[in-house]
Amino acid sequence: MRRYHYIFIFIAFLVSCEPLKHSDPYAENLNALTVTVVYPEDFADIVHEGVPVLIEDMNSRAKYSGITDASGVVRLNLPDGLYRLNASDRKATDVFNGTADKVAVSGGPVNLRLPMAHSKTGAIIIKEIYCGGCKKLPQEGDYQSDQYFILHNNDYEVQYLDSLCFGTMAPYNSTGVNPFISRDKDTGEIIFPAFIPVIQAVWQFPGDGKSFPLQPGEDAVVCLRGAIDHTVQYPLSVNLNKPDYFVCYNATYFPNTEYHPAPGDKISVSRYLDVVIKTGKANAYTMSISSPAVIVFKASGTTIQDFVRVQDNITPVPGSKVDNVVKIPYEWVYDAVEVFDGRSANNAKRLAPSMDAGYVLQSDVFMGRSLMRHVDEQASASAGYEVLADTNNSLNDFYETDKQSLHE
Repeated sequence: MRRYHYIFIFIAFLVSCEPLKHSDPYAENLNALTVTVVYPEDFADIVHEGVPVLIEDMNSRAKYSGITDASGVVRLNLPDGLYRLNASDRKATDVFNGTADKVAVSGGPVNLRLPMAHSKTGAIIIKEIYCGGCKKLPQEGDYQSDQYFILHNNDYEVQYLDSLCFGTMAPYNSTGVNPFISRDKDTGEIIFPAFIPVIQAVWQFPGDGKSFPLQPGEDAVVCLRGAIDHTVQYPLSVNLNKPDYFVCYNATYFPNTEYHPAPGDKISVSRYLDVVIKTGKANAYTMSISSPAVIVFKASGTTIQDFVRVQDNITPVPGSKVDNVVKIPYEWVYDAVEVFDGRSANNAKRLAPSMDAGYVLQSDVFMGRSLMRHVDEQASASAGYEVLADTNNSLNDFYETDKQSLHE
């Protein structure tokens, strides 16, 4: 009997080694997608091999990835669907990002050229965005008056916050209708505006040029709303009444005390940010709780005050009777981060690939979650201070945390 068992096993082994003609039962429903990354002419000699290309089904959220070959080409077989593509490459301080939205893959092979926009790594960058709010536990309800973000000096030299500005882009939410973009009729590629439309207000750090130094690896906390200890009433929130914190506070432009109470006793008046211009009608400064697009910038060749006095630099939001935007030049931007609403399949890019080729997904609101930039452990060990990931692609650079970094 033992001999018969051996014979059976041997025959089974031979059968199992036969090649299967249809190893993938869905192979007939797959389409060949060929993506070629295309670098700017000034960087044509850059090695295109080894560039990761990330692909996401915009409906099912299924994710695929591939690595480019020596010709800058990656090939994948994908089921029918509508896809978002993203590629990112970094050479020293030069960053290259490409993105394509609503790429239809169906009915056969698809060939796509993915332009790679060039940008530089920043010195002062956004480290964390906490915008989603938290629960009022042990009370009932949701709380959103504790928003903040953190800036970080990612450079080896001292940087100064003086005159640095920040704002958020129109539309407020990633799911909103965006009147500032269009699509190429032939290729379907997104055509971004020649400026960044900053909505509602531009805020600016005070100082005479060297009043607020930021050492290498050092952070600066900016309270968007109440610079108070929110944990006194809501334990799941954060204490924003700290001596070194900055605050967006102007009772003349934004008198709503629910969102903008008088700053706490530990906040110096010298750390109140200035409202350069208010372009909307709201009585509280509004940053989306689900999906803001945040930019940090500084005027060059002029002052931001003189810039906003020029009528051509302010434009109405098409279709709105109350909102205008400030047309911020791309070359002024230090850093930009796009947030997508994880509860929706209808997110759309607002930031051009040269600013942020990707996005960070916020899965839910009022859960105390925050959006944090990854630490570059190798670079930090070499530099001797905390260096954060900076590829100008939030898909690579950011992740969602379970709670705010300032939660104690």
